[in-house]
Amino acid sequence: MKTTANHQNFWKCALLLCFACLTAAAQNVQFVPEIDAHVKLNSSVRAYLQAKDDRDGGDSTQFAIGPSIQFYLPAWIKLKHAKRFDLDDSKSRTLVFETGYRYLAAPDEPTENRWILAATAHFPMHAGFLLSDRSRADLDWKAGAFTWRYRNKLTLEKSVALHSYKFVPYIAAEPYYESQYQKWSTTALYVGLLLPVGKRLEFNSYYEHENNTGKTPNQQEHLIGLALYLFFRQDK
Repeated sequence: MKTTANHQNFWKCALLLCFACLTAAAQNVQFVPEIDAHVKLNSSVRAYLQAKDDRDGGDSTQFAIGPSIQFYLPAWIKLKHAKRFDLDDSKSRTLVFETGYRYLAAPDEPTENRWILAATAHFPMHAGFLLSDRSRADLDWKAGAFTWRYRNKLTLEKSVALHSYKFVPYIAAEPYYESQYQKWSTTALYVGLLLPVGKRLEFNSYYEHENNTGKTPNQQEHLIGLALYLFFRQDK
């Protein structure tokens, strides 16, 4: 009974925080759609194709599309409950490396090419919580100019069962260091829900608040994101 009460309190707090943020930001909210299609190639390798409306780090509205490949390292920490209701099996691995490419296009702007390098560590915590730490570098080429940025995303989540309905609320924070500003210029805060549907489909619905200090004056952005994740297996 105590565990069930803790679960319900966690998701209720996450929902209340989400609704409070939406109320405060109701006058200036942007919608960010995304779709990711994952294919598990074998027990240690997964590839995916991503298409999204990319506004990360204070970027103007732009469309991003491209593939990534992920490499799972053998787990040396027990993570058997890390993805109990989540279809993303990478969360059951302690360390995941990723490399990928994105083609970015925006109206009246030169196209941009991005190479992505990332490493994500997962840490099990008390009471069924999972902490994820993703370090990511974006290497960008646009109109003959090269820029880069480093971003570090910390995510805390917990699987919740409410009667027969199962989902994963989470909170996250992600600061950005951008070479063109030579400083930590953006902080993004998230609150969201992962909603599995069947065995191959999962929705990620979230609110994101961004504080961008690269340009003057500072810019505050409020984003509502809806991502569709598809999961397939070739190794079977």
